[in-house]
Amino acid sequence: MTRGNIYVFLFILALFAFGLWVLLPWDSERLGRHGLVLGLDLRGGSHLVYQADLSLKDPSQSDEDVMKGVLAKIERRVNAYGVTEPIIQRQGHDRILVQLPGVKDVDEAIKLIGQTALLDFREMELDASGRLVFDEEGKPKWTAVAKATGSDGVERELTGKYLKPNASVVLNPQTNEPEVAFEWTDEGAILFEQITQRNLHKPLGIYLDGEPISWPTVQAVIKERGVITGLNIEEARMLAIQLNSGALDVPLKIIQEQRVDATLGADSLKKSLIAGIVGAALIVAFMISYYRLPGLVASCALVIYVVLLLTIFKLVPVTLTLPGIAAFIVSLGMAVDANVLIFERMKEELRSGRTLAAAVEAGFKRAWPAIRDSNITTFIACFILYWFGGTLGAFMVRGFALVLFIGVALSMFSAIVTTRSFLRLVARAISSPAAYGV
Repeated sequence: MTRGNIYVFLFILALFAFGLWVLLPWDSERLGRHGLVLGLDLRGGSHLVYQADLSLKDPSQSDEDVMKGVLAKIERRVNAYGVTEPIIQRQGHDRILVQLPGVKDVDEAIKLIGQTALLDFREMELDASGRLVFDEEGKPKWTAVAKATGSDGVERELTGKYLKPNASVVLNPQTNEPEVAFEWTDEGAILFEQITQRNLHKPLGIYLDGEPISWPTVQAVIKERGVITGLNIEEARMLAIQLNSGALDVPLKIIQEQRVDATLGADSLKKSLIAGIVGAALIVAFMISYYRLPGLVASCALVIYVVLLLTIFKLVPVTLTLPGIAAFIVSLGMAVDANVLIFERMKEELRSGRTLAAAVEAGFKRAWPAIRDSNITTFIACFILYWFGGTLGAFMVRGFALVLFIGVALSMFSAIVTTRSFLRLVARAISSPAAYGV
């Protein structure tokens, strides 16, 4: 072997060792120190599709700007909730896909994401003599959104748009009940001070999306800060997240909801792993029985290929779905396909009387155009599948295309670099044509 070949061989071994370090230790639940990223179909969780009512948007905003704003606010809500590896993507003109791995309560997920979270304050309605006005059920009536005079002398409604994004859940020191503490901007503080002053010792209604959530009695004139009471701990946490993310620019309507069972995903994953192991074993058995020593070399290269491919999935990271695992298994066969072309060319060269070293080099050289062209056509198909999957919202198709693209690209490296380097090393030690299937 030349010095360059030795360096390539050592480089491959270093990559293999790095891959093992990334992936190990193995346990029954996951691969590697933090595990591969599994998609919703394997891990379980909530699958939601929303449709935005763009007819209610601010006329000064474009549909594109509104949808971008809604996506950003949903992402902030989901991230604050603590969901790992969520998928939040736009589908078509006015739809949004939300996948929340690990979140099994669909109703909770819908409440977190789809609620507009428009906060406003309302005063009790009084008649001309200053007495309370009651409805047919004997309950006090509330006015529309409370208004006050702003710093520029213009009357404004007090809503959640004047809140600072620092709402938090606190416990009342006297009752130990959860409360949502909030803080106003400078303009909001001016409005809130006037409203609490004229409602001193009276109830003040706090509404979320038009529904009352609390009606505390104003005990003192409040300016910068306040609290929302009457919530349990989970409701308080949810409200704090929604207030900090901001109100959605348009209402969202749920048009599809699905709870994916993690048990089904675990069963699918187990069966996919078994299929992959059986497929790989059959490939190795065929390669060794038919091509003998080159087949053994290709099998060793296949082991390195699998380790490096899983390492890429782990480091990028690539979210593995069931179609993605299918693409991974397909890529195993395609990784060996290039070796088959190379070995057949080698056998032709050996039969024509060439030396083993010359046959190895000629086999790779003559097989390369066919390997290159077949993989390029596969890349084109992957690009088309990935684009259509994103356009039509078929994200499982995108996962299949992405995994297949990475697998085929790595298979070219495995065949042209790994197998070639190993075969050069073996050819120096064993030169009998019979060992190469001739």
